[in-house]
Amino acid sequence: MIKLVIFAALVLVLGYGFSWLADRPGDLSLIWEGQLYQTKLIVAASALIALIAVVMVAWWLLRSIWTSPYAVTRYFRARKRDRGYQALSTGLIAAGAGNALLARKMAARSRGLLRADQEPLIILLEAQAALIEGRHDEARAKFEAMTADPETKELGLRGLYLEAKRLGANEAARQYAEQAADNAPYLPWAAQATLEYRSQAGRWDDAIRLLEQQKAARIVEKQEADRLRAVLLTARATEKLENDPAGARDDATHALRLSADFEPAAIVAAKALFREDKIRKAAAILEQAWKANPHPEIGRTYVRARSGDSAVDRLKRAEKLEALRPNNVESLLIVAQAAVDTKDFAKARTKAEAAARAEPREAAFLLLADIEEAETGDQGRIRHWLAQALKAPRDPAWVADGFVSDKWLPLSPVTGQLDAFAWKVPYGQAEGPAEEGALVSIDQALRTLPPVRETRPESPVNDHRIIELERAATIAEAARPAPKPTPPARATDDTPTEARPFFGGRPDDPGVRNSMVEPEPKTRLRLF
Repeated sequence: MIKLVIFAALVLVLGYGFSWLADRPGDLSLIWEGQLYQTKLIVAASALIALIAVVMVAWWLLRSIWTSPYAVTRYFRARKRDRGYQALSTGLIAAGAGNALLARKMAARSRGLLRADQEPLIILLEAQAALIEGRHDEARAKFEAMTADPETKELGLRGLYLEAKRLGANEAARQYAEQAADNAPYLPWAAQATLEYRSQAGRWDDAIRLLEQQKAARIVEKQEADRLRAVLLTARATEKLENDPAGARDDATHALRLSADFEPAAIVAAKALFREDKIRKAAAILEQAWKANPHPEIGRTYVRARSGDSAVDRLKRAEKLEALRPNNVESLLIVAQAAVDTKDFAKARTKAEAAARAEPREAAFLLLADIEEAETGDQGRIRHWLAQALKAPRDPAWVADGFVSDKWLPLSPVTGQLDAFAWKVPYGQAEGPAEEGALVSIDQALRTLPPVRETRPESPVNDHRIIELERAATIAEAARPAPKPTPPARATDDTPTEARPFFGGRPDDPGVRNSMVEPEPKTRLRLF
């Protein structure tokens, strides 16, 4: 397009020049060796331009003849190169489709038409063909040859990394990934793998430094980089918590600045401040995190902030959390648990029932079972609440790749992925097993709650043992066949006026004792 514009502009300039000369006629005279040559000005200009054109054409013709051998050679070389690239393209497509035979054939043709040192894709095609055919040793040799060339070094390292992962050689895979990340931190696969490997080894400083390089190279977005940095800082703070509370506090608070809704960072920061005896500051952090997202671990850490607090003090702290987030399930459960510790069973029962009514799940019914055990000790009522817990949906937990953990971890133990754990209901346990086609309901559970069984202080056997004995006696009586009718016995002077059966009487009953110790020899005693 640019050449066309230049040509049009040149034609316009020439036309304008001839027009200008035509409007201003004149004669041009030249005296050369005593001869006078005279012509029109416009004719002289036309002859000059024609002469220049003839010289240019002659120069092009001579140059073409002079360079014709090279041009012919270049033509055939270009044709050969085009055929080689066509074969290379066909081979790569065949390798991608899994056609090992065609890929190998095109690789051989490409090597014959192109020079491998000038086109490294030939080595890649041969390596891919070897992988498809299952000749992994040859493929690894090709990838190692690629690492010697600066242009294909990154490609060779990736191939060696994938082969090491396939063989389960994690240490070799780590070395290849770190080598690639050191040379080219902008490679996403190398940086991510190196970040996970350094995190698994607990090299938090190196992992944070690599993450900063990724952020500077714009490999990861700023928001994602801040989140991963918060995870790494929290993991490092957790390790420092025992021996270096000040360092743990700095790392955890920095993580909170990067990700304000990250509960593990708030918990670690509060625990570090508790160790430094900064109760108010730690409580403020936990209260802020509780307002954003009530988490049971935050509640437990807040309630048990000081080890010397009484149960009443812990209840007051729990009620303060409830005031921050009223009508919340976690708030109700925290208050109910603290009330159980203070023996305030009425309040504990009210809060636990409210939590079960708001969100009927396992923790609420288990807490109701604990309240029954602490208050009444009635095994029937305890079993009733445990049965409701079995039917209720499970509680949320830290879950990553199907693995359920009772505490937060920076890495998934299954895949090694960073920041994989999430607080959610475990997969496959969103609801408990349905019984009789009905879901659990706190109102229905309260209506079917058995009454409190009266205790028997005069009996030496405990209450639940008596229940089991009576149940066994009832089952035995129902299983025994009915006796055949017998004629009534004649009354004699030796026959007692009243026969007392053994089963059903208390062990210390005098009638039972007399029947066991001094039986009448002439009396047929019927037990049933």
